[in-house]
Amino acid sequence: MAKAHVYKRDHINTDEIIPARYLNNDDEAELATHCMEDLDTNFVKKIKPGDIIVAGDDFGCGSSREHAVWSIRGAKVGCVIAQSFARIFYRNAIDCGFYVIELADALKKINDGDEIDIDFAKGVINNRTQKTEIKFNALPDFALEIIGNGGLLEHIKKKATTD
Repeated sequence: MAKAHVYKRDHINTDEIIPARYLNNDDEAELATHCMEDLDTNFVKKIKPGDIIVAGDDFGCGSSREHAVWSIRGAKVGCVIAQSFARIFYRNAIDCGFYVIELADALKKINDGDEIDIDFAKGVINNRTQKTEIKFNALPDFALEIIGNGGLLEHIKKKATTD
C-alpha cells in the first residue's frame, strides 16, 4: 500500500522536480536528496518507498532531462499519477523503467494522504482510504516489458542475449 502525495497544480516542470543546479550529477541516490525541493522542501523527508506523486496537467514540462525521472526513481517513488504528462517526460519515464499513469481528474479522485494500491497490468487503482476503484488505461505490453526490464537500455541488452 502506498501513500499519495498530491500537488494540486498543473505544469510542474523538470526544474522543480530536480533543479538545474544539481544536473552535474547522475547518481540517483544523490539526485533523490534534492527531488522536488523547489516545489516542496519537505518532500524527501516525508516520502516513503513506494509512495505515489499525484499532480495535475502537464507534469514534467520544461527541459528533456532524464535527471527528473532519475531523482524521482532514486527517491523510491512507486509511480507518478497525473492528469497529463509532458510527452518527453512520459517517454523518458518509460525509457528509464519508471511507471507513470495518466488519469483524467486525478486531483478529484485521489487526495493527499490517501492510501492506494495499483495493479499496473490491469489498469486499476484501489483507493483504500476512499474505498473506490479507479480504472486507467494501462500501458501497452511492450512498455510494461521495458519497465519490467529496468528501462530501455536493459531491455535491449536482454533482447540481444535472448535472440
